[in-house]
Amino acid sequence: MKYISKINTLLLAAVFLATSCSKTFLDDKPTTSVLLSDAIKGEADLLVANAGMYSSLRATDLYGRTLPVKGDLMGDNTFVITSNSGRYTTLNQYIFVNNDAYALGIWTGAYIAIKNANTVISGGSTLPATANINEYIGEAYATRALMNFELVRNFAHPFTAAPNDPGIPIINTFDQNGLPKRNTVKEVYTSIIADLEKAYSLMTVYRGTAYFSKYAARALEARVYQTMGDWANAKTTALDVATSSGFVMLPSTGYVAYWNNPAVQASTKNETLFEVASDVASNNTFDQLGYIYLTSGYGDILTTAEVYNLYSATDVRKGLISVGTRSGQSGTAYFVNKYPNPGSSTDKDDTKVLRLSDVLLIAAEAYYNTGDLVNANIYLNKVAIQRDPAFTGYASAGAQVLEDILTERRKELAFEGSRFWDLYRLQRSFTKISNQNPLVTVAVTPSTVQLIFPIPVAELNANPNIAQNPGY
Repeated sequence: MKYISKINTLLLAAVFLATSCSKTFLDDKPTTSVLLSDAIKGEADLLVANAGMYSSLRATDLYGRTLPVKGDLMGDNTFVITSNSGRYTTLNQYIFVNNDAYALGIWTGAYIAIKNANTVISGGSTLPATANINEYIGEAYATRALMNFELVRNFAHPFTAAPNDPGIPIINTFDQNGLPKRNTVKEVYTSIIADLEKAYSLMTVYRGTAYFSKYAARALEARVYQTMGDWANAKTTALDVATSSGFVMLPSTGYVAYWNNPAVQASTKNETLFEVASDVASNNTFDQLGYIYLTSGYGDILTTAEVYNLYSATDVRKGLISVGTRSGQSGTAYFVNKYPNPGSSTDKDDTKVLRLSDVLLIAAEAYYNTGDLVNANIYLNKVAIQRDPAFTGYASAGAQVLEDILTERRKELAFEGSRFWDLYRLQRSFTKISNQNPLVTVAVTPSTVQLIFPIPVAELNANPNIAQNPGY
């Protein structure tokens, strides 16, 4: 893709010197770049490339802030306050247009990460197939799958509604002059699954939650199948993680401390399967995720009374929302405290991308959709009772089981960027609160144009083969 490739390619320089026009000039290597074959000659080089790949996921418009913010703000979980810094107001009001900066940021950032993943895959393919080399390559396949998944969700119609609609260009090889068309939604999802299966087959080394692992790739695959409505495969992959990964849910007494701790889990397998890491040296400073929620930062986004009231008094998750007042916002304010360490001098909050509780709830939904309501309730209650020791568990029947699962997903995954995607994949209409006091709402239906982003104008201008989304 011409626009993306131009901002991501190595600079190539050829300088004729008037005093040196000998034929040896043709053999000189450019001084401002290095060939991939020269750059990645061994495991240590591949590890450096792998680290750069993960660093790209921290971009502000990827997991640094925008992706998790969008998943709640464009659903019915959060809203931007009356007096704000100007961030995310277009998403809050569903009024963004074809030059939207967040759309461009996600598009550009995701393709940069894909380019970096492709570098690891291509460079690693020339090296001996050791366990570590295979691990790094497998992590790159999983990262490429993750970025394609985010792109196709953000810029294309749902698989469950329009699998043959335009998706996004699949870029698996570097081509400076390429002008690719958009692959179909179905083709993109097929590529994502193939990458995740490859990743699962290659990875054998567990390096901690800041890196993809075998079962983190499997968890992502379960989420992809859930989004596709492929419930047989969603159940198989989710159960593989639940029964074979060794990851466990935290006791209720450790839940708030888990979120208060900004450090990645180097060796333990509690809750987190994969997170995008930040620390004192590597972070987004005032663009850290927590700053958009906390009054010590911008404090622009609050949750709603409805979300707060979903939790019982004995539900430990209620401890991550505080109640008070906010300057510049009328009425009671409900503050999100899931990311309390953006200004910490010792560490910074990480963005949790894949957690075991999500996988268990995917299994519950898969059991529901394959007609096994007993196991649907069992897996639902594995999460619900763990978070609320006083709760005796769900025991619903029929369609109510799905509603219980969706409620529990909303409670468990609040402020992690999940809610909008549940509504989107299920093609549900909902009321989005864009301000709680005074109450201002937006009616969102499956036909709302802004459910998906526009293809950025910069991409359209650079690549005549890219078609814009309807309505933009």
